[in-house]
Amino acid sequence: MVIKRLLVIAAMCSGFVLSACQGGSDPVPGPGPAPGQGGSGDGRLFRIEPGPEATTQMVLASIDARPGDVIEFAEGYFELSSGIQITGTEDILVRGAGRDKTVLSFKNSSSQEGLLASNVRGLTVQDLTVLDPPGDAFKLQGVNWGTLRRVRAIWSSGRHLENERLITASNYQAAMQVACTDPARHNPNNPNPLETDTDSPDYTVSNLSGRYGIYPVNSQNILVDDAIAIGASDAGIYVGQTDTAIIKNSRAAFNVFGFEIENVRGGEYVDNLAECNTGGFLVYDLDGLTRYGSRTRVYRNVSRNNNTYNFATPGSIVSNIPRGSGMITMAYDKIDIFENTFENNGTAGIIHTSYDLLGVPGDRRLDKYTEGVHIWNNRFINNGNDLPTPDFAAIIATGGEQVTSAFPTLVGLKVLAGGGGYRGAHIAWDGYMDELDADCPYPVDDQGQPVPADAEGKPIQGNQYPNPSCRYNAYKFDQNGVRLKPEWWFSCIDADNDFADDSLTFANFKGTKGLDILLDAPPGDLDDIVSGLSGIQDFPADLDMSAHQCVAAYGRNLPPLPPIVIPPFQRSGSVAPAPTQELIDRLCKASVPAGYVNEDAYAVNCPTLDQYHLFSDPQDPRSLPNGRGVPFAMNSKLFSDYSTKFRVAYIPTGEQAIYRDGSDGVNATILFPVGTILAKSFAFADETQGTEQVAETRLLIKRANPDGSPYWEGLEYIWQEENGQRVARLTQQGGVASVSWNYHDVDSGTSHVGSTDAYSLPNANQCQICHANDDAETGAAPIGPKPRNMNGPYRSESPLGAAQDHPVLGHNQIVWWCSNGLMKNCPDDLAVDPLTKAATAIERNAIYNKPGDAGYPAGSDADIEARVRSYLEVNCAHCHNPRGLAQNTGFYMDVFRPVNDTYGICKGPTASGSEGRGGREYDIVPQHAIDSILPYRLGPEATTLAAKMPPLARSVVHTEAWELINTWIDTVVDDSYPNANACGDSGGGGFGGLPLPLPLPIPLPPPLG
Repeated sequence: MVIKRLLVIAAMCSGFVLSACQGGSDPVPGPGPAPGQGGSGDGRLFRIEPGPEATTQMVLASIDARPGDVIEFAEGYFELSSGIQITGTEDILVRGAGRDKTVLSFKNSSSQEGLLASNVRGLTVQDLTVLDPPGDAFKLQGVNWGTLRRVRAIWSSGRHLENERLITASNYQAAMQVACTDPARHNPNNPNPLETDTDSPDYTVSNLSGRYGIYPVNSQNILVDDAIAIGASDAGIYVGQTDTAIIKNSRAAFNVFGFEIENVRGGEYVDNLAECNTGGFLVYDLDGLTRYGSRTRVYRNVSRNNNTYNFATPGSIVSNIPRGSGMITMAYDKIDIFENTFENNGTAGIIHTSYDLLGVPGDRRLDKYTEGVHIWNNRFINNGNDLPTPDFAAIIATGGEQVTSAFPTLVGLKVLAGGGGYRGAHIAWDGYMDELDADCPYPVDDQGQPVPADAEGKPIQGNQYPNPSCRYNAYKFDQNGVRLKPEWWFSCIDADNDFADDSLTFANFKGTKGLDILLDAPPGDLDDIVSGLSGIQDFPADLDMSAHQCVAAYGRNLPPLPPIVIPPFQRSGSVAPAPTQELIDRLCKASVPAGYVNEDAYAVNCPTLDQYHLFSDPQDPRSLPNGRGVPFAMNSKLFSDYSTKFRVAYIPTGEQAIYRDGSDGVNATILFPVGTILAKSFAFADETQGTEQVAETRLLIKRANPDGSPYWEGLEYIWQEENGQRVARLTQQGGVASVSWNYHDVDSGTSHVGSTDAYSLPNANQCQICHANDDAETGAAPIGPKPRNMNGPYRSESPLGAAQDHPVLGHNQIVWWCSNGLMKNCPDDLAVDPLTKAATAIERNAIYNKPGDAGYPAGSDADIEARVRSYLEVNCAHCHNPRGLAQNTGFYMDVFRPVNDTYGICKGPTASGSEGRGGREYDIVPQHAIDSILPYRLGPEATTLAAKMPPLARSVVHTEAWELINTWIDTVVDDSYPNANACGDSGGGGFGGLPLPLPLPIPLPPPLG
């Protein structure tokens, strides 16, 4: 069989020579892909025209894309009902006819993203616009060598969103020309900014917009060149948790943050324009993530008129950003800022702050201070001169949650007390620095070994390491405990900066120091208050910048950071080309004896399911499997609208799977040989009618690339009636079905009755959203067959008793596979408990809806938690793990993890958007399910695509699981859990949580000077 498989692969490769020559590349405006970045365009051309078939054409093209292929959108306005998803391939070019000529509208899409690329090596996207996606416009997750060039991400102006007058085919060309004509009108004191001028060509922001425009995350070697982002409710152009990223020649306007670099190692902003955002540029580290960043160069950029009111969802990180911020740095080391222009930013040109002001995180792996900032040869014009008039009564009435008022007011009062007038500054610093913690040991990993360090001795950390008990900072100090300056000094501000007007140059406003004393001061008139400010200890801002003139103060300066360089891209040669039609016909139509599987057909996608000869009854995938096929079941299952499931594993003749468990990694499944086919059929039962209608069968097939490396292909077969026969046809574009159910669950006995018109039949790329982890085999790798979730007796899910008579029935599945030659490297001790039929010496997840199944007293705290954790792992952890699609969230749900901050306890979300939060601040709030994001996103309130989780596979609420999770949070999770006290501190309040003392709305004097 091995020799036959190699011959099949060789035939596929030889056939590609012909198939790669299909079509031709029409020229598009501007140059092609950057040399060495991927997207060579030397393969096949998939050309997509506007019209009703565009979505199907696009989905099929993105599924079939192979190295060198081009997915080309013609000129025109496209209304697409699904996102572009490219996964597990390399060297792909996606292009349009130009930003103003090719517009892809996703306002009615079933996908969160406009374009999602995951686990791709070498991708270029260029010359098109993505309009109105529900979530992010361009998301690159786990991409190495990714380029976004001459693209635009835009959401319809807020007034259109709110009135449902979206950009359409007839008006899109005019709507693309978004102006930034009158920044003075973006004033938070106007309760409805811009709405008073409905004929204005200017733009209206809205929190109904999606989150990120340009969003590469957890990636490497990213280039964003000549991109535009308009209207994002988080960041317009963002690169996060990435190694080596360059953002250049781009424009961001009317976003909360224009440009954002987060947890990046090696970033560069050059020749960009940020205007009319709430904040222009951000360079920072967010806590609780897989890596922390350093080394970003910010040069030749313009940040101007960033005075738009903050329209982000309250409680999110970006909702803390004060309007009028030209640039913000936080908790990030080594930033060069040079040859930029900061102009007309109302609060400050540059704000340097720390988590001491934003709220100290419980993640002690994070260095919460920014250090090593070098600022030289910049031009500063009219910054800090447009602080909003504070409404103290409203601030106090809302507990300081008026983000756009609290921070500017704090700065203004402190600068006023320091003699600079009520205003901000060109450069503002919160003044916080740490002192040597001489008793804090160097952090270690879970084996007790020191974590890696950089050349200067700073630990290179991320949440893959244990959270230490203290914040190690000895690397900042010499042997005498004296801070190393300028290396670990906050900043060096050179004398060649051009402060072009009489605006205040510099202010160390000392954070919130002194406010506690002012709180006790009696109310008074303006003269009394102003005269008393300067006398409060630590309250007045320090306006002296001399300590930051590093050459004069310390005899040396910070050395410039080296330029960021993206290395050349080369194909790996490991992605299999497309097979020829001749090969598909030959393998799929082969004659196979009764009772045998068509094993050679594993190498191609057969048009109908029966051509693989998997089932004894080709019209019923619930029937006994052919050949060595063995049915298997999960202890706890992925919920899919109350469907019942039938799983079968087909391991090729002469081959064995290899036992792997959690000791091999949280995502480790049983390791299957090449040629394996895993079939999962989804059916809907009606016990009252005695029927069980199969809607779809999904296959995962393990294949081999030309170099022998394995990959998994996911295939979608949809069942239908043809000439009185049941036939399952390959339908890689997926679909939607109307289904109903009425049955009793075989595990809990619970009655399930309901229906939906929106049952999702996924397209093949959507399979990879869940199945592709970057520590798993390439493609749609299995996620269910883990020993801990199969450790129990096989039992059918069918309430009608289908597939009950296979020899594995009633036997422990792991033991049966090991004893019958299907699996090797099995544990030596496979003793089975005679009562539970569980193998006692290996891991085991509980059946979530069977009280007592975890081995604890039914209904006890331990029982409830074990069952909840089993359910969350199966339904959520395939994405929410350090190597999954949701790795950027820092919220992980594998069963091996302690229930702490990384499991969601008092953890704020990183990128959920307004609908994804539902007005809540933390994923899990002990004793308060009603205030927790997790049950909200699983429950009946989360009805939109942007709100519900999981984002695929369900259109109705899994009521029993949702109720169990609510019970767990309300009655089991309490203040004894790690990080439980973080829900009540200032960690979520940020700038909006600043205490402000004055009880009445009073006018303050204009800026002095």
